[in-house]
Amino acid sequence: MAANLVNYLEARLNFSLREWLAGLRPMQAMAGVVACSLLLAACTTVAPPLRGTGDLGIVIERATGSVQIVDTTHQALLGRVTGLGDLSHASAVFSRDGRYAYVFGRDGGLSKIDLLRGMIERRVMQAGNSIGGAISQDGKLIAAQNYVPGGVKVFSADTLALISDIPATYGTAGLRSKVVGLADAPGNRFVWSLFDAGEIWVGDFSEPSKPRIEKYKNIGREPYDGLITPNGRYYLAGLFGEDGMAMLDLWFPEQGVRRILDGYGRGQEKLPVYKMPHLRGWAVAGRKAYLPAVGHHEVLVVDTETWNEVARIKVSSQPVFVVARPDGRQVWVIYAFPDNGKVDVIDVETRSIIKQLSPGRTVLHMEFTPRGEAVWISSRDDNRVVVYDTETFARRKVLPAESPSGIFFTHRAARTGF
Repeated sequence: MAANLVNYLEARLNFSLREWLAGLRPMQAMAGVVACSLLLAACTTVAPPLRGTGDLGIVIERATGSVQIVDTTHQALLGRVTGLGDLSHASAVFSRDGRYAYVFGRDGGLSKIDLLRGMIERRVMQAGNSIGGAISQDGKLIAAQNYVPGGVKVFSADTLALISDIPATYGTAGLRSKVVGLADAPGNRFVWSLFDAGEIWVGDFSEPSKPRIEKYKNIGREPYDGLITPNGRYYLAGLFGEDGMAMLDLWFPEQGVRRILDGYGRGQEKLPVYKMPHLRGWAVAGRKAYLPAVGHHEVLVVDTETWNEVARIKVSSQPVFVVARPDGRQVWVIYAFPDNGKVDVIDVETRSIIKQLSPGRTVLHMEFTPRGEAVWISSRDDNRVVVYDTETFARRKVLPAESPSGIFFTHRAARTGF
């Protein structure tokens, strides 16, 4: 067996091992053979093909605790990474170079995935119940927002070592609030809302181990999610406990929190809310923001210069995600139960629905390609991701996935609030 290995190694490494081994003692010779075999294994390991990462992304497979790595140019599945825990409300952000995805699991797991090698590079269990996170402006910090224990934890993007732990304590009794709406902001800041306390906090992480926290109290009842505009100036917190939103101008934070869209549902019967709407910068198209109305079958159109409501668009059901195509020409809407099998396309010029699509049962998420020629939509109960052409609305591709939910593409790495 040793002789066969020597023959193989000589053939592959192109020099005479026998002459070298003859001058060694038996144990040394065997050690030499083993060392050479290890060297050969290292030299012959298949490296990932050279490629960029700008057209990569991930699809969360919530039922199996896995993600699929996808290629948006060829509309193809490249591989699957398993062992990510509970992904029932998972989200992701990307490193500045687009190589790594940071996946936030519902069970508090934070996983760093190498998209080129298709493997988990690092993973930590950082909380008991977590619902997402953000990456800092300089790409060096990862922040996780947690329900249990309520607060924000900040990690090194390189090693996932804990740098800062900010408990979301409030009131005289020192209770801890669930944290929602965490977003990155210019100046290496993170902004988040306290659901139970009705507060907005801004953390300056210029010195990551010594963050400076500004707290804005009494912003309204039960902020459920947050949006930061693509230019990083305005942070909006949606309010579940009342009709309206809270807005903070990060250019002039000393002016405090301003109330906008106050009483937008006044005089209307608020319907039962089957799924909490989501707010993110993806809802901004040009000068307008398109925001889901809580408990109403409407999309609110808001002027982002004045922050006044300028229109309402009647839609099919209760909107959950309202996402603008990258060029701002269309706005796509997905809905809560029982109408979560359809997607409506709104023309921003006429403010009317121009197309309704049926990608499958229980549509949970959608993501546009970087320049918006296609959109990927997850259908959880049909175990598939459907890719549509955004001009013709033709179905381009159907890709299999295990209970897919969130879809995230690497172009988010270059955008604030994504």
